[in-house]
Amino acid sequence: PPPRPLTFVKVNFASLPTELLESELFGFERGAFTGAIQQKPGKFEFAHEGTMFLDEISEMHPPLQSKLLQVLQDGEFARLGGREDVHVDVRIVAATNRDLESAVADGEFREDLFFRLNVVCITLPPLRQRRDEIPVLTERFLRQYAEHYNKPSIALTPETARLFSVYDWPGNVRELEN
Repeated sequence: PPPRPLTFVKVNFASLPTELLESELFGFERGAFTGAIQQKPGKFEFAHEGTMFLDEISEMHPPLQSKLLQVLQDGEFARLGGREDVHVDVRIVAATNRDLESAVADGEFREDLFFRLNVVCITLPPLRQRRDEIPVLTERFLRQYAEHYNKPSIALTPETARLFSVYDWPGNVRELEN
């Protein structure tokens, strides 16, 4: 049979209410809670043999951190209301804008989960420390949105480009894009 395409599943911990995260990640069985009228697989099942991107992982609450740790260690979990374990093989990529080592020291993030996730660490300095990238990113975003909205591409005036280069960009690349 032809190889199965690799799956990529994204979960943003900052955008989902804490009460929903567990069922989003692990799924649930029929009858697990009011309104659970049928079984629903979670993000981990969808990402099986693929990659899951956990964005803003520092926003994950401690009870869920221990469940995530179990999945990373054992490759298995139980759906909410489930009696049987579900086995998965998932590659995890995690991101945060916070210093997780400080969060561990402050007791806000599990140390064992931190070490499980921190296999390869890529630290990306803020945009204000990479000012030479501002013109390249600006041109890319201008082209991208001109194409998206079917408008002619524009260029920044020299004065606007200068202002962009001296601004501190506290929102980093997302702020520049918007």
